[in-house]
Amino acid sequence: MQPFAQLPGTTTAPRPAAGNWSGTGPRTGTDTWSGTGRPVPVLVAVGHGSRDPRARATLARLLDRVRELRPGLDVRLAHIELNAPLLDDTLAGLAAEGREAVLVPLLLAPGYHVTHDLPAALAAVPDLPARVAEPLGPHPLLVEALADRLAQAGWTPADSASRATGVVLASAGSRDPRSAATLRRIATALGERLGGTPVVAAYASAAAPTVPEAVAALTARGRHRIAVASCFTAPGLFAARAAAHAPWIAADPLGAHPALARLVLHRYDLARTGRPAAPTTPSRELAAI
Repeated sequence: MQPFAQLPGTTTAPRPAAGNWSGTGPRTGTDTWSGTGRPVPVLVAVGHGSRDPRARATLARLLDRVRELRPGLDVRLAHIELNAPLLDDTLAGLAAEGREAVLVPLLLAPGYHVTHDLPAALAAVPDLPARVAEPLGPHPLLVEALADRLAQAGWTPADSASRATGVVLASAGSRDPRSAATLRRIATALGERLGGTPVVAAYASAAAPTVPEAVAALTARGRHRIAVASCFTAPGLFAARAAAHAPWIAADPLGAHPALARLVLHRYDLARTGRPAAPTTPSRELAAI
């Protein structure tokens, strides 16, 4: 067996391969491996896990949207901790079924979970051919979802044109400097989407500035109508704390937003084949940006 080749938009641990992931067939749940006639890899969406009971239900709704966009694709939810099914159990089950998998982190930026926990989980199941996709950010589809959640919270075009408004982009935080760099890129792109509104990335833990510190920084710049954009995939303690510090409006977590479902599939396709899927029916699955 040969090790997986590194493809754009993927992170791989040293893994054996059971075939060549050529992606030459039509991208549906009945695709075949090149030369093997085997099903396409399972999409394992990996959430962090939360004690908030809304979190698992929110991710389940997101994956329902993913299945609607790609009928027949085997899509499964797993968690790093706190919620069942746990990732280790899911991977062991897939290995026992003789399947292949692509792990799509439902995380917004690189960090310890993406760079260490997921590769380590794969290394513990050597009989499972698999690879890890990139985290969801940065990407224009993520920015689309963030802007839409702000609009749902009350942000208007007039706010984008105002010199009194600002946005704090709240996320979990990580000690990995690549995570902060990614969140700054997302903040810049969101600011551009909002017509040049200043957007400051802030963190609930492990990094600075905190949400209150970011609010204070924007206030010092004369921005007094400050919204909090929720760079979280699901409700939880950190998302709730960030929202509580909003001086004005706070957006909901991204949840089952249609753009996020498209982004999950985009990451899966890049990890599986090195390129996004061609659109099938435009009303069902738009080409990824």
